[in-house]
Amino acid sequence: MRFRTDQHLRRQTEIRAVREQGRRLDCRSFTAWCRMREPVDAAAAVPRPRLVVAASIAAVGPAVLRNRAKRRLREIFRLRQDLLPAGCDVLLVARAAVNERPFAELDKVFVDACQRIARTGPGM
Repeated sequence: MRFRTDQHLRRQTEIRAVREQGRRLDCRSFTAWCRMREPVDAAAAVPRPRLVVAASIAAVGPAVLRNRAKRRLREIFRLRQDLLPAGCDVLLVARAAVNERPFAELDKVFVDACQRIARTGPGM
């Protein structure tokens, strides 16, 4: 499944809402924040999950490592987005370990996080 433009979480107010009102999951290599967004219209199509990835210099390192960490997390989201509930906003904050762990291990951790989100409901 593609990672479409409408799945990018871009507005600072929306990102801040995920961080302040969402649920935090510690995934060792990264931190996941998730929040269900308000439905705009009951008749509208089921909204896809949206994502934003953050990687700081202090946590991850120079630009090459930050970009690699963000690419890896976006790819995991792209592959596993169907596991998230519709209308879920996700903020992934990378840590240095995201570049040190094998991709398969990161994928497994993300799948576990998605299952926890689906079980308990994000932002609840």
